[in-house]
Amino acid sequence: MELSLAWRLFKRELQQGQLLLIILAITLAVLSVSGLARVSERLQVAITGQASQFIAADRIIDSPVKIDAAILTKAEDLGLKHVTNMQFNSMVYSGDKFQLVTVRAVETGYPLKGDIELTSGKTKALPQADEIWFETRLGGLLGYPKSIELGNSEFVLSNEISRLPDAGFNPFASSPVVLMRMEDVAKTGVIQPGSRVTYLYQFAGDEASLTAFEQSVKPLLNSTQRWVDVQSGDSPIAGAVKRAERFLLLASLMGIALACAAIGIAAQRYCQRHYDVVAMLKTFGASAKQIRLLFGTHLLLVTLMGIVLGLIGGVLLDFGISYLLPPEIAAYSPPLTRPLLLGVSTGLISAFMFSAYPLMRLLAIPPLRVLQRQLEGLQLGMWLHLLLSLGAMALLGYLYSQSWALTLTVVAAVLLLGVLLSVLGFVMIRLGHSVGMKTTNPLQLALAGLRRRARQNAVQLVGFSAALVLLLTILALRQDLLNEWQKQLPENAPNYFLVNIAPDDAKPLNDFMTSKGIVATDIYPVIRGRLTQINGEALISNEQSDAGEKGRVGISRELNLTWRNTLPANNELLEGHFNQAADEVSVESGVADRLGIGIGDKLTYIIDNQELTVKVASIRAVHWETLQPNFFMIFTQEALAPFAYTSMASFYLNDQQATNDQSTNDPATNGQALSADGTPKDAVILALIQQFPTISIIDVGAMVGQLRQIIEQVSLSLTLVLALVLLASALVLIAQTEAGMATRQRELAVLRTFGASGWLLRSATGLEFALLGGIAGVLAVIVAEFALYLLKTQVFELNVYMHWPWWGIAPVSGALIVALLGVWRCRQLLSQSCSELLKADS
Repeated sequence: MELSLAWRLFKRELQQGQLLLIILAITLAVLSVSGLARVSERLQVAITGQASQFIAADRIIDSPVKIDAAILTKAEDLGLKHVTNMQFNSMVYSGDKFQLVTVRAVETGYPLKGDIELTSGKTKALPQADEIWFETRLGGLLGYPKSIELGNSEFVLSNEISRLPDAGFNPFASSPVVLMRMEDVAKTGVIQPGSRVTYLYQFAGDEASLTAFEQSVKPLLNSTQRWVDVQSGDSPIAGAVKRAERFLLLASLMGIALACAAIGIAAQRYCQRHYDVVAMLKTFGASAKQIRLLFGTHLLLVTLMGIVLGLIGGVLLDFGISYLLPPEIAAYSPPLTRPLLLGVSTGLISAFMFSAYPLMRLLAIPPLRVLQRQLEGLQLGMWLHLLLSLGAMALLGYLYSQSWALTLTVVAAVLLLGVLLSVLGFVMIRLGHSVGMKTTNPLQLALAGLRRRARQNAVQLVGFSAALVLLLTILALRQDLLNEWQKQLPENAPNYFLVNIAPDDAKPLNDFMTSKGIVATDIYPVIRGRLTQINGEALISNEQSDAGEKGRVGISRELNLTWRNTLPANNELLEGHFNQAADEVSVESGVADRLGIGIGDKLTYIIDNQELTVKVASIRAVHWETLQPNFFMIFTQEALAPFAYTSMASFYLNDQQATNDQSTNDPATNGQALSADGTPKDAVILALIQQFPTISIIDVGAMVGQLRQIIEQVSLSLTLVLALVLLASALVLIAQTEAGMATRQRELAVLRTFGASGWLLRSATGLEFALLGGIAGVLAVIVAEFALYLLKTQVFELNVYMHWPWWGIAPVSGALIVALLGVWRCRQLLSQSCSELLKADS
């Protein structure tokens, strides 16, 4: 009987449109979360997939020895592709010339991701047997011979490499690279017991299989073996990928917060509309159980309808956006399961948790309200509503992001917004006592309306302010991330690095650069040294620690040390002062945290068999993702003066300089160098190689281009997510203007009765909404600045600064947007006559 009645009432209210607002809110909630989750996951997978080309695979195991064959069997069982590569150093010879090279020996199937870039174009092929592909600078150093000797064998130089996909960025690895087949290594006789070889086991496959593989294999690796992925820090894109993924997670969390606000607003409005209905039902003898069943069924049906519509909308949204994406991103299609489950969970949790408080107030309405409409039953504590709301938001946020930092930041921002709104609401209520409907002018009427509807306006401000906070936060983070990446890769970012510059070559090199019109960056001296003691305590290696020895674990390799008088541009001073005295050193923050180093600690190094002790003067944060030389330790020149050093520098050379320079010293080539097959080469680079044969030149131009391509895709991702948040915010603003329409209709009827003109009512309504929007804008700036401070310091590691223009732009924009939406929503009421308004309200 009760279910039948509930169904009939549900159909009637659905036809009359009374349930439209809450269905729209739940649909918006599910659509925003499932749609944002789906698009965010697609973009995350695409960005990671594109970035994986920097390591030529999805995952890598880097090992100095061959790994257990069972690990490769496990990969095959999971359906992963894999190849084994070797890397070692050796000398190559051509006539009376010789050169140290880095040999990359690869199996068929390499590279698993990306392409090998030759001077003739991209390819996935490998050298034939008895052939070697060589890096451009090796040809210049050896004079472009037709073949070279490597160990006991002679190999034909068949193709010139522009870049390998997993070349990485290490300006200290100065040896030219040669590529050969794995099966040719045995012919050389170079690899003997005790030889220093690095084995690179590369894997590729779907994310589920990779995760299962990582969970089973990673714990088996020892301290000399490394697990590498695009976020391990070995890739120059690692920082960009991490920040982009955090941004996408944050955007989805903001979507969840937005959805929760819409649900709460809609539930509050729905329950207020049914206060009189509950009073009448109780008057006619309905029991509390029957009323609970009636409205519980309504809530369940509305929730299910909203979830279904929201899921359909989320899928359609994903399909629509996929057509706008570049093909290389649209090609990635992660499973729909998680976004759909997240959408269902969001609909159920938010609908019931955010509706609980309004529903309890609805069920507590006394029958006497039939006679006294101002009665609203028990005034349950707002703390319960706050607890349920924040609990639901935190639960949904953590389930989605698995990040307490992001979740707690969003919850803290909501709490601050709630406190500000509570204070504002209290002030407005205090000012609203004994306020009538003054109709002298539109401003007075608007102010009177604001004070008179203080409680209702406070609820409206929740939606308006929340939408503006989301927009400001997402817009600011997107811009800051793009600016950060642009600083890291400006248009004239260095695309060539010079390594092993002898002190005697510094002035001739500078003269050469000047003659070519090339401006080089700072020259960094490079000295190799090993950190051996901290405050007199000897450091031990990872192997010694694994063997049970006691002591502080240090860095079990030599470090590249440098000196500078000023802080490098891509470094940020966190503690202390930059080096001023000869016995001071500046330490990178990551190493300082790992080794427990603080200001004032004494560090002892062994350099050229000599001991050097210095005091820590500062701790620096280093942006490792920049294509610039970075160092763990920076000394003063006086401290490192006794030691021999070489230097490194970088410069930008555009294509026109590289191909059209006609001022080389060899007139026979007319400014163009010729390779063995007669192909013109970059004249400037060849002249540099010939004049300074001991200086190693590293071309990172191809890497800079690929990195820019990834950054462009990340930028597009951020723009699309911003557009989604804009859409969701607009829908919340539109839904929010529905609140209070019934009360506003009655007031307009009274004002019409007392002779208020249409112009006065339209002006007052527009001003009232504009004031609400302006207040919401001010609140949004305060909360957004607070949220951005937490996000930048705890999550994104960005510089914190105040957005002063917001204090003018946000209130004005909020006033205009909300005024337009409010007047648009009230347009029908404002155009009706007094009799029409009274009839509609009856």
